[in-house]
Amino acid sequence: QVQLVESGGGLVQAGGSLRLSCAASGRTFSMHAMGWFRQAPGKEREFVAAITWIGGSTYYADSVEGRFTISRDYTKTTLYLQANSLKPEDTAVYYCAARTRRTGSLSVGSEYDYWGQGTQVTVSS
Repeated sequence: QVQLVESGGGLVQAGGSLRLSCAASGRTFSMHAMGWFRQAPGKEREFVAAITWIGGSTYYADSVEGRFTISRDYTKTTLYLQANSLKPEDTAVYYCAARTRRTGSLSVGSEYDYWGQGTQVTVSS
């Protein structure tokens, strides 16, 4: 089992920045990749970004490319999401997730095995 705990959400004005963190514990050696997803009220969960745990390869949704940066601290087993130039449409609950599966698509939430409890990000206009 892998346990994930997010932090760093909050209220920010449009154009501002936030840094989300996700601390992983447990069988972290089994992780192939980690990702961030988000879900706005009345909308489906959507992929934001992902990173392979060993190699550090990164992947982004088109909607956040160039504004968000995903990274990880391998020794601290912590995942980060630096979100800059935030827009009101970025408002959502942000979830971190981890997967052991090495095949498939990193943008598909159903292929992740473990999820955090989520942290709220609200961007005011």
